Amino acid sequence: MSKTLAGIEYRPLVIPESVDADGAADFRAMTEVRNAVYRHISGHDDQSLSPAELLPSYRPEPYEIRMMWLVLDRGRPVGRVGLDLPVETDSRVAYMFIELLPDVWGRGIGTEALALIERVARENKRTILQSWAEHPDRPGPRLEPPTDFGSIPAEDPGARFFVRHGFTLEQIERNSALDLRATRDNVDRLLAEATAAAEGYRVVSWNAPTPPEFADGYAWMKSRMVTDAPSAAIEYDEEKWDATRVAIHDARAIDAGRLLHVTAAQHIETGELCAFNELAIGPDRTAASHQEDTLVLREHRGHRLGMLVKCAGLRAWRDIAPESPRVITYNAEENRPMLDINEAIGFAPIAYEGAWKKVLGD
Repeated sequence: MSKTLAGIEYRPLVIPESVDADGAADFRAMTEVRNAVYRHISGHDDQSLSPAELLPSYRPEPYEIRMMWLVLDRGRPVGRVGLDLPVETDSRVAYMFIELLPDVWGRGIGTEALALIERVARENKRTILQSWAEHPDRPGPRLEPPTDFGSIPAEDPGARFFVRHGFTLEQIERNSALDLRATRDNVDRLLAEATAAAEGYRVVSWNAPTPPEFADGYAWMKSRMVTDAPSAAIEYDEEKWDATRVAIHDARAIDAGRLLHVTAAQHIETGELCAFNELAIGPDRTAASHQEDTLVLREHRGHRLGMLVKCAGLRAWRDIAPESPRVITYNAEENRPMLDINEAIGFAPIAYEGAWKKVLGD
């Protein structure tokens, strides 16, 4: 894209073979901008990644097209713009973000970046843009989604940007943290109670890569994340997962130096995997851990399997990442069953994200 605002360039990001390769400077700069933006919004570094840890998630893969632009202000990296396009048949959705350093806010860069995103989305026959953004709390009026669960400050700069450009707030996600050093006895007690209630089920677990005997069951559960988890009016394509996609998913984590631990509940009579929880940590094993996907298949709910896999995973995590001080997780604010589990374990809210949606006109 040619320059429009004086001195501003939106340079397509070329994904390098390695972070030390010729031509990798833009990728390293993009990572620095990303981390600085997240640090400014959240006030901590729990979301920070090194270029080497981030690179595997931007390498081409068959399930999604990722596009990225580095924003430069007279040559200085000041932001990044991203657009992800699922490749499912007849997909009409695209996932986007615009992240700028605060010292360049208010100059029209975000508006121009959104015009770029909308143009590329239309070129790829996408009519729905969706985005997630953290909105730090502040006094004043609130915005509530149609779910009637949760709210964000209406005067947050990000919220004002989305509203001004025709996005609607569809859902609130709660970001919660668990102090791993303060909840051991509670986790053990809850695990014992859940184990007693989950008659007919057993716990199985593994570190990535997924063992062959669990690959198909894990793939089936991953495919159900978009159909069984609360999503409000946010649209997701039904994803097809198989053992090959699981292997690519695991390889990305391993290539990034991340340790991914999966805890699952298995129905003893049929051998079916029916609930799972993921815990992950980056190369710095003293940093925060992240609880990623958690799901209990609808047909197996009512046996405390969510509590079972979460607590069993956290108990194992003591030995896997003993120096990690806390676990970070995200849940839809209307997902009361999962929030009940998290709150009982000891997770406490630390931030809220808005899920935003825009339907593109002609």
